[in-house]
Amino acid sequence: MGQATQPRAPKAAANGKSRAGASPREPAGTSKSSGRLLVDWEIREYVKQHRMLEPFEENLKRQGVISYGLSSMGYDIRVTDEYKIFTNVRQAVVDPKEFNPDSFIDYKGATCVIPPNSFALARSVEYFRLPRSVMGICLGKSSYARCGIVVNITPLEPEWEGHLTIEISNTTPLPARIYSNEGIAQVLFFEAGSMCEVSYADRKGKYQGQSGITLPRV
Repeated sequence: MGQATQPRAPKAAANGKSRAGASPREPAGTSKSSGRLLVDWEIREYVKQHRMLEPFEENLKRQGVISYGLSSMGYDIRVTDEYKIFTNVRQAVVDPKEFNPDSFIDYKGATCVIPPNSFALARSVEYFRLPRSVMGICLGKSSYARCGIVVNITPLEPEWEGHLTIEISNTTPLPARIYSNEGIAQVLFFEAGSMCEVSYADRKGKYQGQSGITLPRV
Protein backbone atom coordinates (compact mmCIF):
# COMPACT_ATOMS: atom_id res chain seq x y z
CA MET A 1 0.00 0.00 0.00
CA GLY A 2 1.17 3.57 -0.70
CA GLN A 3 1.86 6.03 2.06
CA ALA A 4 -0.97 8.27 3.20
CA THR A 5 -0.74 11.87 2.05
CA GLN A 6 -0.07 14.30 4.88
CA PRO A 7 -2.56 17.20 5.07
CA ARG A 8 -1.12 20.62 4.29
CA ALA A 9 -1.21 23.43 6.82
CA PRO A 10 -3.74 26.22 6.11
CA LYS A 11 -2.27 28.79 3.75
CA ALA A 12 -1.87 32.35 5.02
CA ALA A 13 -4.12 34.77 3.18
CA ALA A 14 -3.18 38.26 2.07
CA ASN A 15 -5.06 39.87 5.00
CA GLY A 16 -2.66 38.26 7.48
CA LYS A 17 -4.93 35.40 8.61
CA SER A 18 -5.01 31.77 7.64
CA ARG A 19 -7.89 30.39 5.62
CA ALA A 20 -9.11 28.69 8.78
CA GLY A 21 -9.40 32.14 10.41
CA ALA A 22 -6.57 31.77 12.94
CA SER A 23 -3.91 34.43 13.39
CA PRO A 24 -0.48 33.36 12.07
CA ARG A 25 1.26 35.16 14.96
CA GLU A 26 1.72 32.08 17.08
CA PRO A 27 3.30 31.89 20.57
CA ALA A 28 6.98 31.00 20.77
CA GLY A 29 7.61 27.27 20.76
CA THR A 30 4.64 26.31 18.61
CA SER A 31 5.06 24.62 15.25
CA LYS A 32 5.08 26.91 12.24
CA SER A 33 4.48 26.29 8.55
CA SER A 34 7.36 26.89 6.13
CA GLY A 35 7.57 29.94 3.90
CA ARG A 36 7.19 29.87 0.13
CA LEU A 37 7.85 31.78 -3.06
CA LEU A 38 4.88 33.70 -4.51
CA VAL A 39 3.92 32.93 -8.11
CA ASP A 40 2.51 35.32 -10.71
CA TRP A 41 -1.19 35.23 -9.80
CA GLU A 42 -0.39 35.55 -6.08
CA ILE A 43 1.81 38.59 -6.71
CA ARG A 44 -1.07 40.09 -8.68
CA GLU A 45 -3.44 39.50 -5.73
CA TYR A 46 -1.04 41.11 -3.27
CA VAL A 47 -0.76 44.13 -5.55
CA LYS A 48 -4.55 44.45 -5.65
CA GLN A 49 -5.06 44.00 -1.91
CA HIS A 50 -1.99 45.79 -0.50
CA ARG A 51 -0.77 48.04 -3.36
CA MET A 52 2.46 46.09 -2.92
CA LEU A 53 4.09 47.82 -5.89
CA GLU A 54 3.06 50.66 -8.17
CA PRO A 55 3.01 51.07 -11.12
CA PHE A 56 2.30 47.42 -11.93
CA GLU A 57 2.64 45.78 -15.36
CA GLU A 58 0.52 42.61 -15.50
CA ASN A 59 2.46 41.19 -18.45
CA LEU A 60 6.17 41.00 -19.18
CA LYS A 61 7.16 43.76 -21.62
CA ARG A 62 10.12 42.70 -23.75
CA GLN A 63 9.67 43.82 -27.37
CA GLY A 64 12.69 45.96 -28.17
CA VAL A 65 13.48 46.66 -24.49
CA ILE A 66 15.22 45.01 -21.55
CA SER A 67 12.23 43.17 -20.12
CA TYR A 68 10.13 44.38 -17.19
CA GLY A 69 6.80 43.47 -15.59
CA LEU A 70 5.24 40.38 -14.03
CA SER A 71 7.07 37.11 -14.67
CA SER A 72 6.29 33.52 -13.63
CA MET A 73 7.65 33.78 -10.09
CA GLY A 74 8.78 37.37 -9.66
CA TYR A 75 8.56 40.91 -10.93
CA ASP A 76 11.11 42.66 -13.18
CA ILE A 77 11.51 46.27 -12.05
CA ARG A 78 12.57 49.32 -14.08
CA VAL A 79 15.17 51.99 -13.43
CA THR A 80 14.26 55.69 -13.78
CA ASP A 81 16.21 58.26 -15.82
CA GLU A 82 17.88 59.78 -12.72
CA TYR A 83 21.38 58.69 -11.69
CA LYS A 84 24.21 59.58 -9.35
CA ILE A 85 27.52 58.61 -10.99
CA PHE A 86 30.45 58.05 -8.64
CA THR A 87 33.66 60.03 -8.95
CA ASN A 88 36.81 59.69 -6.84
CA VAL A 89 37.86 63.33 -7.24
CA ARG A 90 36.49 64.55 -3.88
CA GLN A 91 36.93 61.54 -1.59
CA ALA A 92 40.05 59.46 -0.94
CA VAL A 93 38.27 56.75 1.09
CA VAL A 94 34.71 55.46 0.72
CA ASP A 95 33.24 55.46 4.24
CA PRO A 96 29.56 54.52 4.78
CA LYS A 97 29.55 56.44 8.10
CA GLU A 98 30.98 59.62 6.60
CA PHE A 99 30.01 59.50 2.96
CA ASN A 100 30.58 62.69 1.00
CA PRO A 101 27.54 63.50 -1.22
CA ASP A 102 29.88 65.44 -3.50
CA SER A 103 31.36 62.08 -4.58
CA PHE A 104 28.48 61.80 -7.05
CA ILE A 105 27.66 63.65 -10.25
CA ASP A 106 23.91 63.97 -10.86
CA TYR A 107 22.77 62.91 -14.31
CA LYS A 108 19.41 62.53 -16.06
CA GLY A 109 18.87 61.01 -19.49
CA ALA A 110 17.46 58.23 -21.69
CA THR A 111 20.68 56.27 -21.11
CA CYS A 112 23.47 56.52 -18.56
CA VAL A 113 27.12 55.65 -19.24
CA ILE A 114 29.00 54.39 -16.18
CA PRO A 115 32.80 54.80 -16.33
CA PRO A 116 35.06 51.71 -16.29
CA ASN A 117 35.44 50.05 -12.86
CA SER A 118 33.03 52.52 -11.30
CA PHE A 119 29.37 52.56 -10.24
CA ALA A 120 26.22 54.63 -10.17
CA LEU A 121 23.21 54.87 -7.89
CA ALA A 122 19.70 54.94 -9.33
CA ARG A 123 16.17 54.20 -8.17
CA SER A 124 13.28 52.02 -9.21
CA VAL A 125 10.29 53.32 -11.12
CA GLU A 126 8.17 51.21 -8.77
CA TYR A 127 7.15 52.21 -5.23
CA PHE A 128 6.89 49.25 -2.85
CA ARG A 129 4.70 48.55 0.19
CA LEU A 130 5.66 45.17 1.64
CA PRO A 131 3.00 43.37 3.71
CA ARG A 132 4.03 42.14 7.15
CA SER A 133 4.19 38.52 5.97
CA VAL A 134 6.27 39.15 2.82
CA MET A 135 9.97 39.73 2.13
CA GLY A 136 11.53 40.59 -1.23
CA ILE A 137 14.91 39.49 -2.59
CA CYS A 138 16.27 41.34 -5.62
CA LEU A 139 18.60 39.89 -8.27
CA GLY A 140 20.19 41.47 -11.34
CA LYS A 141 19.00 40.73 -14.86
CA SER A 142 21.02 38.42 -17.09
CA SER A 143 21.12 40.94 -19.96
CA TYR A 144 23.33 43.18 -17.83
CA ALA A 145 25.14 40.44 -15.90
CA ARG A 146 26.44 38.92 -19.14
CA CYS A 147 28.03 42.29 -19.95
CA GLY A 148 29.85 42.53 -16.62
CA ILE A 149 27.30 44.96 -15.15
CA VAL A 150 26.32 43.98 -11.60
CA VAL A 151 23.16 45.19 -9.84
CA ASN A 152 23.07 45.17 -6.04
CA ILE A 153 19.94 45.82 -3.96
CA THR A 154 19.47 44.90 -0.30
CA PRO A 155 16.41 42.84 0.83
CA LEU A 156 12.95 44.39 0.94
CA GLU A 157 11.95 43.75 4.54
CA PRO A 158 8.41 43.16 5.91
CA GLU A 159 6.42 46.43 6.12
CA TRP A 160 9.15 48.46 4.40
CA GLU A 161 7.93 50.94 1.83
CA GLY A 162 9.57 53.28 -0.63
CA HIS A 163 11.47 53.43 -3.92
CA LEU A 164 14.40 51.04 -4.21
CA THR A 165 17.83 52.63 -4.36
CA ILE A 166 19.80 50.58 -6.90
CA GLU A 167 23.58 50.24 -7.04
CA ILE A 168 24.87 49.49 -10.55
CA SER A 169 28.54 48.46 -10.84
CA ASN A 170 30.52 48.42 -14.07
CA THR A 171 33.14 45.71 -13.49
CA THR A 172 34.58 46.03 -17.01
CA PRO A 173 37.53 48.15 -18.27
CA LEU A 174 35.15 49.89 -20.72
CA PRO A 175 32.27 52.36 -20.27
CA ALA A 176 28.89 50.64 -19.76
CA ARG A 177 25.48 51.90 -20.93
CA ILE A 178 22.30 51.60 -18.82
CA TYR A 179 18.85 52.07 -20.41
CA SER A 180 16.39 54.23 -18.46
CA ASN A 181 12.77 53.14 -17.96
CA GLU A 182 13.66 49.55 -18.89
CA GLY A 183 14.26 46.43 -16.81
CA ILE A 184 17.16 46.44 -14.35
CA ALA A 185 16.49 43.64 -11.82
CA GLN A 186 13.97 41.02 -10.67
CA VAL A 187 12.30 40.90 -7.25
CA LEU A 188 11.32 37.54 -5.77
CA PHE A 189 8.61 37.69 -3.08
CA PHE A 190 8.63 35.19 -0.22
CA GLU A 191 5.61 34.74 2.05
CA ALA A 192 6.53 33.62 5.57
CA GLY A 193 4.66 30.86 7.35
CA SER A 194 4.35 33.11 10.41
CA MET A 195 4.35 36.83 11.15
CA CYS A 196 7.56 38.45 12.41
CA GLU A 197 7.52 39.92 15.92
CA VAL A 198 9.12 43.19 14.79
CA SER A 199 8.76 44.55 11.26
CA TYR A 200 10.81 47.24 9.50
CA ALA A 201 8.04 49.74 10.22
CA ASP A 202 7.88 48.73 13.91
CA ARG A 203 11.56 49.50 14.45
CA LYS A 204 11.31 52.72 12.41
CA GLY A 205 13.97 51.72 9.89
CA LYS A 206 16.10 54.58 8.60
CA TYR A 207 15.16 54.01 4.95
CA GLN A 208 11.41 53.81 5.54
CA GLY A 209 9.40 55.82 3.00
CA GLN A 210 12.46 56.78 0.96
CA SER A 211 11.84 58.49 -2.36
CA GLY A 212 14.44 59.42 -4.90
CA ILE A 213 18.02 58.12 -4.73
CA THR A 214 18.94 57.77 -1.06
CA LEU A 215 22.57 57.91 0.11
CA PRO A 216 23.94 55.92 3.10
CA ARG A 217 22.47 56.80 6.52
CA VAL A 218 23.77 55.89 9.98
